[in-house]
Amino acid sequence: MSLRAETPAPPGARVRRFGRSQRWVHRATAALMGVCVVTAAVLYIPQLAVMVGRRALVVRVHECAGLALPVPVLLGLVSRGFRADLRFLNRFGPHDRLWLRAALRRDRRPASRPAGKFNAGQKVYAAWIAGATLVMLGTGLMMWFTRLTPLLWRTSATFVHDWLALTIGVVLAGHIGMALGDPEARRGLRTGSVSGEWAKREHSLWRP
Repeated sequence: MSLRAETPAPPGARVRRFGRSQRWVHRATAALMGVCVVTAAVLYIPQLAVMVGRRALVVRVHECAGLALPVPVLLGLVSRGFRADLRFLNRFGPHDRLWLRAALRRDRRPASRPAGKFNAGQKVYAAWIAGATLVMLGTGLMMWFTRLTPLLWRTSATFVHDWLALTIGVVLAGHIGMALGDPEARRGLRTGSVSGEWAKREHSLWRP
């Protein structure tokens, strides 16, 4: 796919944005992340802990969901479409710098925010959440298998794990808020297709 202006689509035309594999990976990852966030809240907020009880079960569900979190992405690598999307997410170009500068200026004009299949904000979020997930997995394993590392390492891992979990919660809330404000983007993840008008306005350099 090249980063060229999209040819005009007929009014009401739908554009294919995501295949079945991309949508499955997103849904499975979102479900596992949701379980991790909810169980973490139960473990760390006393009022929720009292309401739910069964702390040992909650801990086990949290651990299993955390270990499974990378699995959807790893399974998705068998899909050519998913691998292509990963390449798009990993590439930053001059248009992405323009998008970020416009975002910092709060300039919401589509013309000032050129984007390919994924805009710069989505690329930054994907990179950050991938790195945060790996850190959470590593620190979680240190906390789980207590005999594998020295006490100082486990104490540091607990500190990083707890504060990064809070940061992830805040970032995820922002991500969900952005999604709630863009029904067409949600429709693309739900059905795989978006309107041609939306694609031209929000991702003007993307040519499906």
